[in-house]
Amino acid sequence: MEIALWLVVIVLCVVAVAALAERWQTSAPLLLVLVGIAASFVPFLPEVALEPELVLVGILPPLLFSAAYNTSFIDFRAKKGTIASLSVGLVIFTTLIVGLVAWWLIPDIPLAAGFALGAVVAPPDAVAATAIARRVGMPLAVVQVLEGESLVNDATALTALRTAIAAVAGTVTVLQVGVSFLLAAGGGVVVGLIVALVYIPLRRRITTPAFDTALSFTIPYLAFVPAESVHASGVVAVVVAGLLIGHKTPMVSSGTARLTTEANWRTVSFLLENLVFLLIGLQLPALVSALGEDDISVGVLAAAAAGIYLATVVTRFAWVFVGGWAQRRSWFGGQSAAVDRRELTVISWAGMRGVVTLAAALTLPMDFHNRSVLIFMAFFVVVGSLLIQGSTLPWLVRRLRLAPPDPGELALEEAALLDRATQAGDTRLDEVSGQAAADVLARLRVRAEDRRNAAWERVARSGRSETPIEAYTRLRLAMLSAERGAVLSARDEGGYSDEAVRRVIRMMDVEQGMLDSPMDTGHGGTSELTAPNEIAGSCPHLDVARDFSIPADPACEGCLADGSTWVHLRRCLSCGYIGCCDSSERKHAAEHFTRTGHPVIRSAEPAEAWRWCYVDRLLGSPPPPQAAG
Repeated sequence: MEIALWLVVIVLCVVAVAALAERWQTSAPLLLVLVGIAASFVPFLPEVALEPELVLVGILPPLLFSAAYNTSFIDFRAKKGTIASLSVGLVIFTTLIVGLVAWWLIPDIPLAAGFALGAVVAPPDAVAATAIARRVGMPLAVVQVLEGESLVNDATALTALRTAIAAVAGTVTVLQVGVSFLLAAGGGVVVGLIVALVYIPLRRRITTPAFDTALSFTIPYLAFVPAESVHASGVVAVVVAGLLIGHKTPMVSSGTARLTTEANWRTVSFLLENLVFLLIGLQLPALVSALGEDDISVGVLAAAAAGIYLATVVTRFAWVFVGGWAQRRSWFGGQSAAVDRRELTVISWAGMRGVVTLAAALTLPMDFHNRSVLIFMAFFVVVGSLLIQGSTLPWLVRRLRLAPPDPGELALEEAALLDRATQAGDTRLDEVSGQAAADVLARLRVRAEDRRNAAWERVARSGRSETPIEAYTRLRLAMLSAERGAVLSARDEGGYSDEAVRRVIRMMDVEQGMLDSPMDTGHGGTSELTAPNEIAGSCPHLDVARDFSIPADPACEGCLADGSTWVHLRRCLSCGYIGCCDSSERKHAAEHFTRTGHPVIRSAEPAEAWRWCYVDRLLGSPPPPQAAG
């Protein structure tokens, strides 16, 4: 009973602190560590011992799997060079430098023990960094690099730690270290591939969402445990399995199963991610009391801890900047030769350590030289990085004026994708419609068109009036609220079975979740919204289309003539005609294309310069300035 009570208290504490952090616009990991430290000195609270196996075997695999599952395999592959540099090269470099610093600062410590400490503090924890990154709006490329780094760096650090421990006990050659690392990494890749190749076809056959969710919770351990049992890297196995399963899941599982599974995984990840930082803070009294076993003065201990923390910061800056400038191609997987020093600075500063560092330190053998001192050093680096770097990273991002992801660009990508999807759906409907009633076909096409138009509406926020989809959503939500109330009233009056009530409520909940939410995510940048380079198309019509400037007060010529209203405006790049978009009542821009055959339009909304080819259904950017007319 007491254990259950404390579990409830811990979960409530995690939820409450995370909610406060969200309200105060601060870092939840940082706040949880501070709460844990404060709680550790409360007399009546039991001492919480952080078991390394609990973290490395119980908590780490599901966190890695969840992160890998939600990481784009395409982006990871595009940035593999940078990710490898940070997760392998930087970890080894940090291990060596910190090891030398520790050997120099801590009296009588063997060099191999210093390298063990270096391996322990080498891997940053991306949970803290990316939580801040997404909140303050870092560029997506930076977030992707940090997330990719965190997926693999633990494997490198744990391999280096095992090597250092072995070196303390005996002799380990450089060749043995290299072979051990390659075998561990290669074995992890093989195990991860096997797990993914077995699970993906199996998932195709599972139609019950509850079964799918339950089975997914076993995957991290089905990858981790066998890999570790054959002395391969369980971390690599979990990451490989997660990347491949996440990439293939949309092809093999139903939408309902995916929604259910992902919702459950978000809850599990939230609890585990935040729990570990609370546990970190709770370790302070035990670590301080263990220091009495070592004859090292407080001054030497403080100087050594500060020096080791400083070494982790400096090595990361040195590696990131040298690596960033050494590469001709962009560090973020693009083709540009330019390297943004601001982005490199943020990546360098976002090196907060987490629970893996502390858990790895606790795996040091009990007879390890200066074990308690090394564990305290690891704790100091973890807490110091969270307090110093974690608290200042948002300020640094704002100070450097890094451009956050442009919501207008994201909305434009979404709209282009849905346009392609709608076209494919219409084509397929023509193939399979058969003898279906005309009104059924019309309803299907209208629903698909409304979904597409909703995406285009989110591209721009002109502020003129409520868009049709927003009005539909608002009114339908009001209807659903009344409908749900009527069903619940009928339930309370009696006469209806509970099963029937639940099924009707579930139908309403599903519809509410499917409604196109009015998202105020339009373009908010200072420059004109153009098609992102990654999706900007090229076709004969876009290549030759000239540009027209937009009048100070544009208006739809058709709407003015027939007295209708418009939502957004488009300008023909053949004749300059301004018409209304497909969400508008009369769709004058599309009507103009049908009547004239003029293929290319551009947005006539403020701060928008993207173009669209009706013929080839492609987004395009503005023509070069010299081509404008």
